[in-house]
Amino acid sequence: MEKGPFSVEWLAQSSRGGAQAAARRPRSPRGGTGSRESPADLGDPGHEVEAGGGGPAVPGRPRTKFSAAQLQELERSFREQRYIGASEKRRLAAALNLSQSQIKTWFQNRRMKFKRQTQDAR
Repeated sequence: MEKGPFSVEWLAQSSRGGAQAAARRPRSPRGGTGSRESPADLGDPGHEVEAGGGGPAVPGRPRTKFSAAQLQELERSFREQRYIGASEKRRLAAALNLSQSQIKTWFQNRRMKFKRQTQDAR
């Protein structure tokens, strides 16, 4: 089986090696490294992978740093109701100057954190 750019072997090698993995990266028949390189592969400083991230970088917006006031309001809302409705999501997004998808993602992540905490307590 060929070690293409999306094979398990290639992914395992590329996640271990950094520059060494780039040297082992298969070349396309046209002589380039392929057309599916991410900005991180191209050395774009705005798309660096954090050490210990545990997974490949997902292109898109950088990690959101929530302010203390935003976290306080999000936690208060979470204590009242673990699942957020559409109207509450819109209200929080407007009040906290965040997108609705950021609110939705925060609630998903907070539910998982809550689940881990309750399982660890048992």
